[in-house]
Amino acid sequence: MSPDTTSHTAPDATEARPGLLKQPVAVWAVAFAAVVSFMGIGLVDPILPAIAGELGATKAQTLLLFTSYLGITGLAMLLTGWISSRFGAKKTLMAGLALIVVFAALAGSSSSIAQIVGFRAGWGLGNALFIATALATIVGAASGGMANAIILYEAALGLGIATGPLVGGLLGEVSWRGPFFGTAVLMAVAFTAIVTLLPSTPTPAARTRISDPVRALRHRGLATVAGMAFLYNFGFFTLLAYTPFALEISSPIKLGFVFFGWGICLAVASVALAPRLQRRFGTVPVVAAMLSLFALVLVVEAVFVEVKPVLVVGTIVAGVFLGVNNTIVTELVMEVSPVQRSTASAAYSFVRFIGGAIAAWAAGELGEVFTDWSPFALGALGVVVGLAVLLSGRRHLVVVHDDPAPHSAAEAQAVTAGDA
Repeated sequence: MSPDTTSHTAPDATEARPGLLKQPVAVWAVAFAAVVSFMGIGLVDPILPAIAGELGATKAQTLLLFTSYLGITGLAMLLTGWISSRFGAKKTLMAGLALIVVFAALAGSSSSIAQIVGFRAGWGLGNALFIATALATIVGAASGGMANAIILYEAALGLGIATGPLVGGLLGEVSWRGPFFGTAVLMAVAFTAIVTLLPSTPTPAARTRISDPVRALRHRGLATVAGMAFLYNFGFFTLLAYTPFALEISSPIKLGFVFFGWGICLAVASVALAPRLQRRFGTVPVVAAMLSLFALVLVVEAVFVEVKPVLVVGTIVAGVFLGVNNTIVTELVMEVSPVQRSTASAAYSFVRFIGGAIAAWAAGELGEVFTDWSPFALGALGVVVGLAVLLSGRRHLVVVHDDPAPHSAAEAQAVTAGDA
């Protein structure tokens, strides 16, 4: 099947409405935890300048909060399948939530930027364990079939991404420590809910090896998509991590509203716009178009970096392109190779999160050495090279998994969510 015409789209919202809200309490417990987990993607954005100011840290030092978090999340993706296949979903979820509670609270109690960077690494480990397991748990426990489970998880994803920056901004007005302590409290509630409301889950019959995700990257199609995502994340995390410094907005709540707009555009585009564009134009053409438009936004922001309204509008509009791209690309990851989808997801997430970790570090260093335009220029260059990788390897992007009931775009994004 040609990759340009492949389209696995989310079920229409009218197809599975009976019983959508009539779910076991265990499903709601995991969904609530998922919302809080996804809030962490943009939670620290509004408080980055405040952290730097309070602790006397440079931009480069502060952005190591992203580097440690994303780097450990990426590396941990190699372990999540190994762990969950030996201890079961419930224990894996509990371990992930417990780690987030502990390390988020420690980050809020920190007295130096180095301590926060270290504790964010532990937070990343917990987030990887939770995100990698949550969707499968909801699918297994939800009533009304796969469609309802996907819709519920998709709703948690969108709500978390959109509200994270806003909550971070509101709590950040009190103190930069507020978002960290707030996350710890919410995750503690989620942990309690999982312990008491989620039934014990059996250990899977087949065990995953740590080397399986790395071996999966031998497939040219999966390697092409992962390589593209590695480079594309130079743009994604430059926008997410460096823009708060370039905007020079001291108020956390004002920064929160900027990234709230970004999150709303990303969530709506991923759910409502991506499937329609994919059906009409095909997978590779839409991804190529989104990468081109995103690179253009970054170039404009680099050129007009001193014009703050341009940065605000550019950041919010970029959410549309990022939402469409994330949904379609992560679906492609699930379908393009013959390996198990969980293994493909782990391989892809490992590569792309490492790219994000490097990008955040590079943006901070460039912003210190040169001026604010340079991180955006690097991000644009990364996206353009990623586009070249995609187009050069498009002949390998042939769908392998062609099930009677294939994964939808929403499900695919949910499996590999947590781009921050």
